[in-house]
Amino acid sequence: MAKQDIDPNYLDPNYEPAVNHTENPTFASVLSARMNRRVVMKGSVGAALASLMGASLVGCSDSDSDSGNVGGSGTGASNTELGFKPVAVSTENRAVVPEGYTAKSFVPWGTPLTGSYPEYRADGTNTGADQEQQVGMHHDGVHFFPIDQKAGGNSSTEGLLVMNHEYINQGALHADGPTRAADNGGVRPADEVRKEIAAHGVSVIHIKQGTDGEWEVVHGSPFNRRVTGNTAMDIRGPVRGFEKLITKHSPDATETRGTLNNCAMGPTPWGTYLTAEENWHGYFATADETRPREYVRHGVDSTSRYDWELADNGADEYLRFNVSTLGATAADDYRNEANTYGYMVEIDPFTPESKPQKRTSLGRFGHEGVIFAPAVEGQPLVCYSGDDSRFEYIYKFVSAQPYYAATAGGYLLDTGTLYVARFNEDGSGDWLALSLEDADFAAAVTAAQGTTVGNIAFDGFSSQADVLVNTRLAADIAGATPMDRPEWGAVDPNTGEVYFTLTNNSQRTEDQVDAANPIAENRTGHIIRWMEDGGDHSADSFMWDIFVFAGEQGTETVVDGEAVVTLDDTNIFNSPDGLWFDYNGRLWIQTDGSDAAPYQNNMMLAANPVTREIKRFFVGPQGCEVTGVVTTPDTRTMFVNIQHPDGNWPNSAESRPRDATVIVTRDDGGVVGA
Repeated sequence: MAKQDIDPNYLDPNYEPAVNHTENPTFASVLSARMNRRVVMKGSVGAALASLMGASLVGCSDSDSDSGNVGGSGTGASNTELGFKPVAVSTENRAVVPEGYTAKSFVPWGTPLTGSYPEYRADGTNTGADQEQQVGMHHDGVHFFPIDQKAGGNSSTEGLLVMNHEYINQGALHADGPTRAADNGGVRPADEVRKEIAAHGVSVIHIKQGTDGEWEVVHGSPFNRRVTGNTAMDIRGPVRGFEKLITKHSPDATETRGTLNNCAMGPTPWGTYLTAEENWHGYFATADETRPREYVRHGVDSTSRYDWELADNGADEYLRFNVSTLGATAADDYRNEANTYGYMVEIDPFTPESKPQKRTSLGRFGHEGVIFAPAVEGQPLVCYSGDDSRFEYIYKFVSAQPYYAATAGGYLLDTGTLYVARFNEDGSGDWLALSLEDADFAAAVTAAQGTTVGNIAFDGFSSQADVLVNTRLAADIAGATPMDRPEWGAVDPNTGEVYFTLTNNSQRTEDQVDAANPIAENRTGHIIRWMEDGGDHSADSFMWDIFVFAGEQGTETVVDGEAVVTLDDTNIFNSPDGLWFDYNGRLWIQTDGSDAAPYQNNMMLAANPVTREIKRFFVGPQGCEVTGVVTTPDTRTMFVNIQHPDGNWPNSAESRPRDATVIVTRDDGGVVGA
């Protein structure tokens, strides 16, 4: 029986069951203790912050800064000004943009992309083979790679638009909806399963702007590519060859098939695309009475989301989703298959024949993208990632080898140290190494042996590979701070500050209400930011504060007794999710929350990180999540992804909704947002 047949919440893309049962101090309690000295509340919906660091972190209030000018016009802080008229909230089934802007849908699910370029059929009768050659479903993290990037260029008229596809709408995918195993003798039609797996993954789309300004897919381009839930992939980093990844398909634990539930992403400094495996655990099922800790800590259980393991042809590529112990050894079945998921996956869009690489040094958890700090010649490479689930953690990876632009590549992600964040009461923070070579972590591991960590009986780690496969458990033991669903991150190109969205935590109880989160079952979230010690992203400590609290009209973010942000009709929002700094330094905030009043449809706002001014720039169609945003290098064309829309968007003549990208441009050809 599929997960949604037992619990309909599994059909909700926001549903991440809490599986962290440790008692590490929550972020709410830490923030509350920090604020008790100097907190004030403003109104019944007020949210307060008493910063011990002043009105902003180091660098934020420097309006004379002219560093980091990487696009558009002007320099430094002047680039962050918001020159558009904000749009109102909307319930319309269309993309709403400011006056003087135009929005057009582009490359919707099913767009012909590779091979024989099979046309999309509005009646849902495309086959699994068709879907393997078409743009996938549920568009999410997106990046534009200039076509001449490898040669040092920055074309804004031609490039590779690369996006991942988080999950699927089974009802829209099939002509008459999915065939349930429970209604079909315990099996599902194999081609339905093939089509569903093919709708996941990544699309690499070669696009070009014509002289008329319109963008088109370059048909026949060798760069056009689909990476699906069944594409062959290598395991790289310390987990390669580890016994807990041995499967019938790969007895030496060096390979796997597919990437699933890809949510957010991150472009690397050397021009590749990292896609994040988030809620991968729901695709697998085990009948084993005793589950290994790798499955318990992530929620792999007796039911799978789509029953792929029940495909009626019994093909090995589908049986692998049954992670029960069936054979004499791990090489005889797929008991370890789910351990080959939960990583960042590197794809080279400029080399279509290349094999995707699962970069295990970055940890195994519910990745919500990855964000790189600016790469500095001769210095370690640094990147950040959130674990998108309630009460989970924020991580940082620091490479062992220094970055050199001339030779940089994915190998930099195979050796290094993974850290997890602890937020302290005094506004400081620490990065806790998850390495057996670190004395503090090794001592914590020793102390925890023979105890129960959360709901897991802990008996130690056999190796660093074991630590990484059990990243969440390692973070529990290290003493990390559980957060309210850490999702996308972004690094300010002008100051180096790191921002993260904390989307919400509907499981907050009345007993957990505090000054930072004054509403039980908090569904509005906030955005946190920090500056690494000395401005060095590889530092082991930082200073943090809250950039803004989301909420309805009147919600205030208060610093030292002064409201630095008061939300009104022009900028109310809830559940911040997507986050991106454009090349000038404007911060773009996307939402995936309640579509009820007063917020209505999900949206995207722009923020000036210097002044904390926030304006609503974009509202999506009905029922959608607004997720994934990028511009061309000249910042004159913006690409915004729309996921799981309702109704018949974007084509009113069709009955099925289609996820799509929206192209946003200024009518006068100017910089978007300026």
